[in-house]
Amino acid sequence: MSVDQRDLAHLRRAVELARQALESGDEPFGSLLVSSDGEVLFEDHNHVIALEETQHPEFAIARWAGAHLTPAERATATVYTSGEHCPMCSAAHGWVGLGRIVYAVSSAQLGVWRSAWGSGSSAVRALPIREVVPGAVVDGPVPELEDEVRALHERFAAAQR
Repeated sequence: MSVDQRDLAHLRRAVELARQALESGDEPFGSLLVSSDGEVLFEDHNHVIALEETQHPEFAIARWAGAHLTPAERATATVYTSGEHCPMCSAAHGWVGLGRIVYAVSSAQLGVWRSAWGSGSSAVRALPIREVVPGAVVDGPVPELEDEVRALHERFAAAQR
């Protein structure tokens, strides 16, 4: 499946949520869950600095979906996110049976950028989503949003120095 204009609109919202996270002093990640008919069901951004390290929006989406949606609704929903899921969020996605994932930038891209900026490495090894959830339907990265997402992460990295 390819990324269409509807996907881009939802990804732009995910990037806006990432910007909100950054503006509140947190790591710039944002995500939303969209039903098969296009309704935004849940959205959030990172709270890893404000709360604790597992407060990723993708993990919050998986918990919310598990509590509020039927298995069929979860399977047909799409998660849009500014950055590829980490292994924790990928596993949560797989466990609750969520559908497609569309991300703006990959974990590999983010790793290259962080290395170039001299940022410390992650406490958890980055793995592609399909290495954690082999059957996942995944689209990304999306080149149209790369520069914008990179700039958010660069601002965060600069603020941490």
